[in-house]
Amino acid sequence: MDDQKYESLKIENIVASGAIAESIDIAMFSQKVEHCELNKKRFPGAVYHIEDPKIASLLFSSGKIVLTGIKNNEALKKGLSVMVKSLNDAGVETLREPRVAVTNIVCSYDLARYINLNKVVVTLNLENIEYEPEQFPGLVYRIKEPRIVVLIFSSGKIILTGGRNMEDIKKGLDVLVKKLESIM
Repeated sequence: MDDQKYESLKIENIVASGAIAESIDIAMFSQKVEHCELNKKRFPGAVYHIEDPKIASLLFSSGKIVLTGIKNNEALKKGLSVMVKSLNDAGVETLREPRVAVTNIVCSYDLARYINLNKVVVTLNLENIEYEPEQFPGLVYRIKEPRIVVLIFSSGKIILTGGRNMEDIKKGLDVLVKKLESIM
């Protein structure tokens, strides 16, 4: 697949996680910082909404963090630096180099053509396909290499998830398109 074929490939969400501190007093942090909520009855961590870039972060007393809503690597870097500054300003000692990495990328793609999902299921007859239209309108295809999960809709819209980088997402898309072209 050449780069032009990736034109409609769009990052919808990036999730990153790791360690930002040895430990965090999330009760103290949530009291000192605006846009930070803590309700231990509902969730064991604090939810902190960063305004710019627009990212939601989950902070845990263990010093672990999960960032979601990220759109690109620049937003991840900026969001992480906002988190470090907010934590430091609240009196939390952060790691000199936070150990945070991308754990999941969710992308959308449009094949721009109708896909007969029943034909895909019957023709490909793969064990790594799930399709139960009464429960969910899309077909779930689990690609083994690279490890990507693809949701395929009859409209030609596709969601790819599970990649840790865009190369994996593109390889997964290539695998999918090759399979679909063999039956269309």
